[in-house]
Amino acid sequence: KKEVEEMKAQDPNFSPGLVILQVSQRRRNQGTSIGINATHMRLPKTATENEVRTNEYITVNENSSIHGLIVQLPLDSVNKMDTEKVTNAVAPEKDVDGLTSINAGKLARGDLGDCFLPCTPNGCMELIKRTGVSIAGKKAVVVGRSKIVGAPMHDLLLWSHATVTICHSRTANLSEEVSKADILVVGIGKAEMVKGDWIKKGAVVIDCGINHVPDESKPSGKRVVGDVDYTSAKEQAGFITPVPGGVGPMTVAMLMANTVLGAKRFLDSHQPGKWSISYTELNLQKPVPSDIVISRSCVPKPIDCMAREVGLLSDEVELYGKTKAKVQLSIMKRLQAQPDGKYVVVTGITPTPLGEGKSTTTIGLVQALGAHLKLNVFACVRQPSQGPTFGIKGGAAGGGYSQVIPMEEFNLHLTGDIHAITAANNLVAAAIDARIFHENTQTDKALYNRLVPINGGQRQFSPIQINRLKKLGIEKTDPNTLTDEEVTRFARLDMNPEAVTWQRVLDTNDRFLRKITIGQSPTEKGFTREAQFDITVASEIMAVLALTSSLADMRQRLANMVVATSKSGQPITTEDLGVSGALAVLMRDAIKPNLMQTLEGTPVFVHAGPFANIAHGNSSILADKIALKLVGPEGFVVTEAGFGADIGMEKFFNIKCRYSGLRPHVVVLVATVRALKMHGGGPKVTAGMPLPKEYVEENLELLETGCGNMKKQIENARLFGVPVVVAVNAFKTDTQAELELICSVAKAAGAFDAVRCSHWAEGGAGAVALGQAVQRASESPSDFKFLYDVELPIADKIRIIAQKIYGADDIELLPEAQRKVELYTKQGFGNLPICMAKTHLSLSHDADKKGVPTGFVVPVRDIKASVGAGFLFPLVGTMPTIPGLPTRPCFYDIDLDPETEQVNGLF
Repeated sequence: KKEVEEMKAQDPNFSPGLVILQVSQRRRNQGTSIGINATHMRLPKTATENEVRTNEYITVNENSSIHGLIVQLPLDSVNKMDTEKVTNAVAPEKDVDGLTSINAGKLARGDLGDCFLPCTPNGCMELIKRTGVSIAGKKAVVVGRSKIVGAPMHDLLLWSHATVTICHSRTANLSEEVSKADILVVGIGKAEMVKGDWIKKGAVVIDCGINHVPDESKPSGKRVVGDVDYTSAKEQAGFITPVPGGVGPMTVAMLMANTVLGAKRFLDSHQPGKWSISYTELNLQKPVPSDIVISRSCVPKPIDCMAREVGLLSDEVELYGKTKAKVQLSIMKRLQAQPDGKYVVVTGITPTPLGEGKSTTTIGLVQALGAHLKLNVFACVRQPSQGPTFGIKGGAAGGGYSQVIPMEEFNLHLTGDIHAITAANNLVAAAIDARIFHENTQTDKALYNRLVPINGGQRQFSPIQINRLKKLGIEKTDPNTLTDEEVTRFARLDMNPEAVTWQRVLDTNDRFLRKITIGQSPTEKGFTREAQFDITVASEIMAVLALTSSLADMRQRLANMVVATSKSGQPITTEDLGVSGALAVLMRDAIKPNLMQTLEGTPVFVHAGPFANIAHGNSSILADKIALKLVGPEGFVVTEAGFGADIGMEKFFNIKCRYSGLRPHVVVLVATVRALKMHGGGPKVTAGMPLPKEYVEENLELLETGCGNMKKQIENARLFGVPVVVAVNAFKTDTQAELELICSVAKAAGAFDAVRCSHWAEGGAGAVALGQAVQRASESPSDFKFLYDVELPIADKIRIIAQKIYGADDIELLPEAQRKVELYTKQGFGNLPICMAKTHLSLSHDADKKGVPTGFVVPVRDIKASVGAGFLFPLVGTMPTIPGLPTRPCFYDIDLDPETEQVNGLF
């Protein structure tokens, strides 16, 4: 009881759990006052062996709240059962009866500290020890050789240094053997077989027998006796156990003790932040092979092994094959008292169209912190869209020797989250147009009759319809009591077709779906309208997934999504459409973070993938929160913010951290010689084209001029009160002088440190210096603060971002943007944070303005609302459209080998 109290002091939500499984019609009351949660699982006499071994055992074996499982023997079933198979189906770490072959084998080998000791023999040993008689050197005789008592009793006495003889029904001269015993244990199942004159004077006698003999003096007509004739034996024995009341209570006590021991072992092996992880050693090749060749050269650990290594329990993990898994949100409750680790965000300077290696740096950094500096570390990254994968960009798993693997799993379907978002998004789109159609073709009464149909002779509102009534201020629950005016208000959303803001989505770059006309079939009766397809990762549902903190929170955010405006100017939500509950159902699996690993065997959460322009461009809050608990207070979680620091990092701080409540410790700013030369006035960089010579030859003057962009992004990060470490992602054409110049300028601009990294070519070993700098920076003072107060007017919040982050003189609200400011303020959305949608290729709104532009005014042409996700996104300047497929898309190189089932050509 004291040990249970100590465990509860360590974790108030923890209690040892015990299940007693019984196949019988007999009832058994089970209870304890020492703090163990005991459950009696009784199966009918008709239960089959398969039902017991598969259905029931799987449930208990995989339940982390249960630390002991005992099977009540005999198995009183009308069906034949193999007791050995049933017993061995119990997980050894929960076999508190000590009867599985694994526990029995460990006992036979003398591994007493690494197994469960069978309860009855262990109780017998405790009784013997309490006599004060030393076991070592004594002659012990065990009568009976059952697997439950005799055989394990022999082993326990032997490993306590007694000289042990085991006797049974075929033993010759049994009385003579018994008479030699200093310690006698009897469990042969024969009533009062051992007589007093068999017993050596002063011997310790332990009677394990339970037998029923006739006794007319008893109400039942029988009484319980042991295997020893107690009346005659007590005259000879120095110590003797009675029956009943001797070994029986000790068996129960040992069962409780084993359950507590199992719970303690569980706690010890699952201490949050206490990892036992193995890392994968890289076989570096020069020149560096292609990403897919490197990915295939490394055999990933089984993902269930990775899960165990980082402290996840088996019932918290859903396996999707051998290399990826989903993690249950229930882990957040289990680890709620665990302190968080250190929180690091990786961002970058304003990039070239080629990208500067933020993802590669993120993975290289976690490989360095984990595999080389031996710290607990998690990477949290976004799931890539299949649009770029099959279009012009290719994969997004990192690169070189700093990758998430397997890269084909990472870049393609993963666990289907994006497909779930596509289905949910398009269900909303279908519901919008169907509702407009039905309202245009039916009377109020007909609409109401179909929305609230008569079933079983009565009408009944669904819970979602009750919510709509409350929103309308109609406090009624009986559909028959609504007035005609209330019926009209309830049944008609009266959406303005020209004010529908919700679009259909597809996870493919299909340029011919950018603008479409829908409703052209004759069955739609001429109700056509212009619409469009967006790419799936641009859906507000993706942003909701990334910013949600729980299943309940996601359900509410999905319900709050505004999809249109009524003709009277009221916002129409998915809750009004009645589809919000269905959306939650479609997203119930997508909300669980996906577990993968890096090339060097460090864990990765891949979850959510919102765009970084019209959305906030960061992976999920849930993945970050779970990872921060798993790594423990000395560990690190490294996440990546999309595009440059002026976009992804600003949104990470002002939107993601605002909703998560998390406070980052370090900003890692990725810079490259190539990008800084571009900002210094170098020639245009074009994807798919060779780099001009200015980028592959040393040019310190061009580079130093371009460092202004890096200095501005360092300034931007420091506005939030977080130390900055600059990671100079080195390419093979960079010179030592160029790399040293960047580091020198970065430190002079206020960076905590600046280090050269070669993780693309060397894996984690090439980012050890970066890891050490991040570790030091995380221990330095931090004074995190938001850039603006969300209660400020919409225009003021936009202006603060434009002036402080972009360096603009001011903003200009064009007429449509001004109209939206007034509309959203009126609708009550004015206090949402701002998610600026602008080009990522410049600090300004003009992609052609490189370096650190000055003297410009940011034109805001429109503002849109993602109310469910929780932000307004102003459209700044001319936003590039999502590219269509190029003349030669990436899919020309992608194919499947039918023999090996390998994906070829993915990069």
